[in-house]
Amino acid sequence: MSQLALAAEAAVSVRHLCFLETGRANPSRAMVLKLAEVLDVPFRDRNTLLLKAGFAPEYPESELDAPSLAAVHDALETILTQQEPFPALVMDRSWDIRHTNTAARRFFAYLQEGQARTPPGPVNVLRRMFHPDGVRAHVTNWPEVAEALVRRVRREAIGGVTDERAQRILDEVLDYPGVPTSLRSLDAAAPVLPIVPIRYVHGDRRFDYFSTVTTLGTPQDVTLQELRIECFFPMSDETRQHALRLAAPAEP
Repeated sequence: MSQLALAAEAAVSVRHLCFLETGRANPSRAMVLKLAEVLDVPFRDRNTLLLKAGFAPEYPESELDAPSLAAVHDALETILTQQEPFPALVMDRSWDIRHTNTAARRFFAYLQEGQARTPPGPVNVLRRMFHPDGVRAHVTNWPEVAEALVRRVRREAIGGVTDERAQRILDEVLDYPGVPTSLRSLDAAAPVLPIVPIRYVHGDRRFDYFSTVTTLGTPQDVTLQELRIECFFPMSDETRQHALRLAAPAEP
């Protein structure tokens, strides 16, 4: 963004903005927050900017199960429950899975039944999709899904800021056996498809899903801004019926 464009968006003079950029003037707390808002800087990084400018952080970072976030936690549970009998999950900025609905736990357990091992570390979307002990063997269009995920990791960061933790997990999964080296050199500027189908096969059952990712619209907490809710939707009647059968109580 040019100085002129930023100055216009922030309603400050180009001269003052130039002085701030070159260090000839120090920004006020209000100016730091105004420029961060215009540049759509994530809350975590706004706090860092404030600290470096000599001010206290503005945005809290709470544990998801903190009493102050009880209403949000209940809302997330409602969204996940509403998605039944299809999978839904809540993940953080590192793609670690924080919550799932019953359908997600049931579906991924079904895909991995009989496996002696699971991916290492915390349950994570990228590890689950890329690791040989994850669900990779059951995804019939894995190359397409893997490419879409890599592009998302590189471009989905809130505000366009590269997230170091997400980058570390991406580097880890790209080193897994069988992952094409070509994924390391994907053009980050290429358009990302809004919907990428994920086609699973296990035994004689086929599941064709697409997913949507939702963020909380007006968060005022670092933790909440970084949460993403992913809901899976069936692309065929066959998938819908298989999901209903998985959800049905086991016969005695």
